[in-house]
Amino acid sequence: MRDVTTSGNRRLQFGVLQFFSWSGRKVPLPSVYSRALERVDIMERSGLYEAVWLAEHHFTTYSVSPSVSVMGAMVAARTERLRIGTAVSLAPMYHPLRLAEEIALLDVLSGGRVNWGAGRGNDPGEFRVFGLDLERSYALFRENVDVVLRAWREERLTYRGDFHTFEGIEVLPKPLQRPHPPVWLAASSPGAIAWAASAGHSILMDPHSSHSDIGAKYAAYREGLAAAGHPVEGRVIPMARMVAVAPTDEEAREIALRGARWTVSSMSDPARRGYSRSIRPASSARTAERDPRSRVERYVDDVVIHGTPERVAERIRALQEEVGLHYLLCAPLGHGSFVRFTDEVIPKLV
Repeated sequence: MRDVTTSGNRRLQFGVLQFFSWSGRKVPLPSVYSRALERVDIMERSGLYEAVWLAEHHFTTYSVSPSVSVMGAMVAARTERLRIGTAVSLAPMYHPLRLAEEIALLDVLSGGRVNWGAGRGNDPGEFRVFGLDLERSYALFRENVDVVLRAWREERLTYRGDFHTFEGIEVLPKPLQRPHPPVWLAASSPGAIAWAASAGHSILMDPHSSHSDIGAKYAAYREGLAAAGHPVEGRVIPMARMVAVAPTDEEAREIALRGARWTVSSMSDPARRGYSRSIRPASSARTAERDPRSRVERYVDDVVIHGTPERVAERIRALQEEVGLHYLLCAPLGHGSFVRFTDEVIPKLV
């Protein structure tokens, strides 16, 4: 893996947040997967990326990847050094011991290359189908993560929680990485960030908040870690950012606009607001009242990194200084943007 020196002696790392969007069902679904795996091959060959992080979603064309374990096994079979991240395993939607088994098995099969990211989820359709209660989902998510970590660390698991009781269960296999793979929890709302910091968990930062909001959340997270007595320095905190790269700024903005329209429309269900206390693309409702730009325009201007390779590299350098970016979890808006980011942006940052 290649990285670059940043201010404060941190090194900038790169990963890809891989969605499996089937926008408009315009192409055969298998081609969505083959294009994603083509990216994986490029990432493996280039040596520029630390990991591919696989998104899990259900019952939506926003991202047709219901099993990050199955997709992760496919990635493991065609790579040797690229790490395999889950972004995220939707922990409340699993039996926690089944989840512990599947991720541990992937870690063994990949030769110890798993980065485990876990999240609660925010889609009302998923919650409804899986029979999840909104308010109880927070506690269930935290307990399921606790069960998974203890199942990996302990030879036999005895557990008595609010949702699960186990007595002397030997969960096999254990992960190849000991005591377990590195762990990140998706945290976007102030409450989730505060809880993760108080418990000493590392976090994944979402792709939908504005750049300024990401900076404020990261500062609050670091303050929370310090207040709870947990180590602050040296943590790797991936920050997901959507990226559009093109030969001209105008072309890149058009790519960003198309991606923003698709993303914003996918998140426009009013029912979603209760399920995600953080996804308010680009600004709060109060800010929107004062801002003449449309929601899509705000998303493009305040969330997406877009432009020529030179402009994108310049913006990334600015985010290093402004918000403490040190791990860019890139969500490319199209294959062309991914290729240009790999071939023309990262080399400018080395």
